[in-house]
Amino acid sequence: MLQKKRSIFVFALVLLLAIPAGVAAADITLGYVEWDCAISQTHIAAAVLEEYFDLEVELMSVDVGILWAGLSQGDLDAFLAAWLPVTHGFYWEEYGKDLINVGANFEGGKIGLVVPQYVDIDSITELNDNSRKFRNMIYGIDPGAGLMAATDAALDIYGLNFNVMDSSDAAMVIQLGQAIRNDEWIVVTGWVPHWKFDVWDLKFLEDPHNVYGGSENIQTVLRKGFFADFDPAVSSFMARYKLTQAQLHEMMNIVREGSGSELELARQWVLDNEDVVQGWID
Repeated sequence: MLQKKRSIFVFALVLLLAIPAGVAAADITLGYVEWDCAISQTHIAAAVLEEYFDLEVELMSVDVGILWAGLSQGDLDAFLAAWLPVTHGFYWEEYGKDLINVGANFEGGKIGLVVPQYVDIDSITELNDNSRKFRNMIYGIDPGAGLMAATDAALDIYGLNFNVMDSSDAAMVIQLGQAIRNDEWIVVTGWVPHWKFDVWDLKFLEDPHNVYGGSENIQTVLRKGFFADFDPAVSSFMARYKLTQAQLHEMMNIVREGSGSELELARQWVLDNEDVVQGWID
């Protein structure tokens, strides 16, 4: 599948600007992207590392391309939302030699183009015939995402007469919600796990050319040297940390509906799910 690389900025400058002066260095730094699933996965892991391993955790939100580059350079310790083998495949090809993949923390991920159920088409091949109803627009997320690279490929392979709007997960969801409230036709870049499937009746458009690939797993990827630098119990936790669809969707909806910071909400989730956590650290 054709993959289109997006621009990657200088990671060191991003880190310099992101960390306020006078802040002590963290024991462990977790990178994440502003996707609801990644926010939930990463903050639960951070809460466990704090509560059970007494580590000072730095949470670094950056563009996905910058994240992969920084992880390979050792500026981040771990990334818990690596979609493989397809969505982040080109990042793994470039940086994987400098990283450690300890396995899936979520199984059964899927990406593609998503529409409300009331939209009476079922395949990407039907988009052009209905382009005016969609205003010739596909609403996307951050431009560095593998999902957006796949959508660039879909435009070419299917010959779609559509523009793709780069934005963010949050902005895409706002556009989707507004269209549904008005019974309008809309097509967005989408994936599961995501809470939007809990709130609205949605469907993936069929992808006969398999541009978006099949089922994927969300992997935990560590920088080289992680095993040497951390207690074996920490490394064991990172490898054993796994969420079911029900658990991840629960946390995503808690973050969406709750008050307080994501980390505070994750700390409460960890307290409420001690039996689950024990399975990761025993």
